[in-house]
Amino acid sequence: MRIMNILHDSVVDGAGLRTVIFFAGCPHRCYGCHNPKSWKIENGTSMTKKQILEEIISNPLTEVTFSGGEPLYQAFEVKELAKEIKAYGKNLWVYTGYTLEEIYNSKNDDMIETLKYVDVLVDGRFEMKKRDVTLPFRGSSNQRIIRLKEGRESDDNGKNSAACRG
Repeated sequence: MRIMNILHDSVVDGAGLRTVIFFAGCPHRCYGCHNPKSWKIENGTSMTKKQILEEIISNPLTEVTFSGGEPLYQAFEVKELAKEIKAYGKNLWVYTGYTLEEIYNSKNDDMIETLKYVDVLVDGRFEMKKRDVTLPFRGSSNQRIIRLKEGRESDDNGKNSAACRG
């Protein structure tokens, strides 16, 4: 896998204390992206699933977040890593520029199967015109926080709201 960085003890990339894996490669290239160096997969460092897992497990107090770049750009590898993370009982958040509907409509089996291991999906491309720094855990108001294990979307306060819009 191509990884940009691994950050421990984040409190802004999902609920609680988290280890964040920043994946390289992104097809979305959103205007105003906070990490444009991640767009090129070549900018990442090659790491094995075992190396990444060792890094995650080295910090037993944290849950896990996949960010990017676009984690689903490396869907097969991300699916396999997510499966292993769940075997360790970790909570997993995934940030993606794809909407949940785009993932299901993609017919990409690896992207779709990855969702089986995701507790919370933050979906949608960053939109500079909808940027809102007051929103928890996301950059623009079009992005949704979707609790996949509960099958419902979360509102701004982290409470469950109606089923996914779209």
